[in-house]
Amino acid sequence: MSEHVSSLKLYIGIWITLLIGTLVTVLVAGVNLPGPLNAVVALTIATIKATLVVLFFMHVKYAHDKITKVVIVAALFWLAILLALSMADYTTRLWT
Repeated sequence: MSEHVSSLKLYIGIWITLLIGTLVTVLVAGVNLPGPLNAVVALTIATIKATLVVLFFMHVKYAHDKITKVVIVAALFWLAILLALSMADYTTRLWT
């Protein structure tokens, strides 16, 4: 089994992308978006950043084992369930 070796340039690019994602999250937090959009935007950015970390820093992108891909798909499905239930709870609360 051959291992994939990623370049330092790729890791630095991903790291800069994660920093930009963090900056965008901080900037959007200061903007008052209508309804529950602040939480939706923050969770979307966090999901994208987590996906980048899993794919590149945890080397899942280059994994060839079928069980690894099954675990990743199951984890993403579970994440979708948790986010959907959290947003359902958040959007149905009566804010006074």
